[in-house]
Amino acid sequence: MTEPLTRDTLFKPQKLPASTKAEITKQVSMDLAQSEADVRAAKTAKLRKARLEMEARQAAEAAAKPAPRKRKKV
Repeated sequence: MTEPLTRDTLFKPQKLPASTKAEITKQVSMDLAQSEADVRAAKTAKLRKARLEMEARQAAEAAAKPAPRKRKKV
């Protein structure tokens, strides 16, 4: 005769082979590395944009100022 149905007999946990566990670990680590790389790339792009804007502003300010006159030595 069969065993009575309980949560322990009905839903037996299946053991995962070692290769499957390794694949899961690898996938999690790859996802983590990719997310860190995406954050780093976004930060780099933001900083690059800010630097280019600052350089453009400084170039405009330098162009707006007249060049200093050179004094003649007597």
